[in-house]
Amino acid sequence: MKVLAINASARKDGNTAILINTVFEELDKAGIETEMVQLSGNTIKPCRACWACSGQKNCVQKKDLFQEIFEKMTRADGIILGSPVYTANISANMQAFLERASVVTDMNREENWFRYKVGAAVTAARRGGALNTLDAMYHFFMLQNMFVVGSSYWAMAYGQMPGDACKDEEGLDTMRNLGRNMVYLLYALKERKDKNEKGH
Repeated sequence: MKVLAINASARKDGNTAILINTVFEELDKAGIETEMVQLSGNTIKPCRACWACSGQKNCVQKKDLFQEIFEKMTRADGIILGSPVYTANISANMQAFLERASVVTDMNREENWFRYKVGAAVTAARRGGALNTLDAMYHFFMLQNMFVVGSSYWAMAYGQMPGDACKDEEGLDTMRNLGRNMVYLLYALKERKDKNEKGH
């Protein structure tokens, strides 16, 4: 099994990456493969509403990383979305990415790429806006027939400058619990899938 994380922070290896890696620690312990894609230094172009993705199984725009990342998403068993809070919302890169991903899936509904996959979102906040940010990312999962992982608190931690999130012990504990819950759900779904396949 594999979990792909998309880190939409403008800062590579910043607070959002710290949170994702904290979740990854629990997945790694359980033998689940992990990969983080960091969008720092790259720009995801917004959707052009051209609808050319219909039947193409991916966005037709090729001048950014979207196609490559979307393909990885379709192959993963679980997806983690991570964004810092920017103006009480997700980053511009995450917004553009999710808009395009939503249009591609909507125009290729028969594929059911994300049905029954596991999704989780994390955010790093200086002070406020964390719940709006998490909500924006969870909208994608809800539209894709995915299972959403919960934790002991909202999947957020406080931190402004790189490394600040390490000081938020409650936030890190929340990430660890999120990781453990993700492991449980992934293995439960795998067991169910294996039983169904044997039954047929």
